[in-house]
Amino acid sequence: MKISKTIMLCSALVGGAFLSSCQEEAEPQMQDIPGNVLDQLNALGFNTNEVIKTDLGYVVEHDILLTEDELFSMDAGSSVTDEHYHTTNLVTGLPRTITVRCAISDQKYQDALDVAIARYNAENLDLTFQKVSSGGDIVISASPWYYSFFGILGSAGFPTASGNPHNSILMTTSYYSSAPVNGVATVMAHEMGHCIGFRHTDYMDRSYSCGGSTDNEGASDVGAIHIPGTPTTPSANSWMLACGSASGDRPFTSADKTALSTLY
Repeated sequence: MKISKTIMLCSALVGGAFLSSCQEEAEPQMQDIPGNVLDQLNALGFNTNEVIKTDLGYVVEHDILLTEDELFSMDAGSSVTDEHYHTTNLVTGLPRTITVRCAISDQKYQDALDVAIARYNAENLDLTFQKVSSGGDIVISASPWYYSFFGILGSAGFPTASGNPHNSILMTTSYYSSAPVNGVATVMAHEMGHCIGFRHTDYMDRSYSCGGSTDNEGASDVGAIHIPGTPTTPSANSWMLACGSASGDRPFTSADKTALSTLY
């Protein structure tokens, strides 16, 4: 999830601790993205305007992390024109319980995970979540320090070809220091949505939630497959909108609930 389209520099960040870490660490540099990577991202339907290379892989659409292996193992599909999307790969083996562990010790993050899990489990899906204190199918951790430098507020990935959820969510904790529990829970639920196969609700025009000029996230898909019964116009307040506010509480809308129950 991304709050602003502006890349934040160390000098613009609030908080002496992070300013100090910027001085101690080598300043990260924007790296040229290889042409074959951009071609593959475009074929898969990802926005290629703001791709950021990190030591973990490529961050696209501001909160989706793809390793090089994941990127080149995906197949491109046909174009789409609707709202509420899912990826080609979904979690399989239903009914199924996915365990989630929050490795961030701050109690606010622990409480936020409880709220996020409760929102999903209240929908009585064939896919349920369970919080654990060790292990975990999905582990929520603090992101690398340079995420904040590049304006990345968190990241997650998509389900594997074998039908398992993406196993990691990274949260840029410096951004959420003053955010309320329900705001953090909304961000966690959003990233958990990516882990089980949901794409941004405003995939076809992220300016709906991010502002600015029209910005289509891609021309094809990974998939970006329309979910039957969901709106074909921008879906206000959806938990999977591309941008939002850390203080904003966005529980599932009726359209979100339809999308969840249709897939799981």
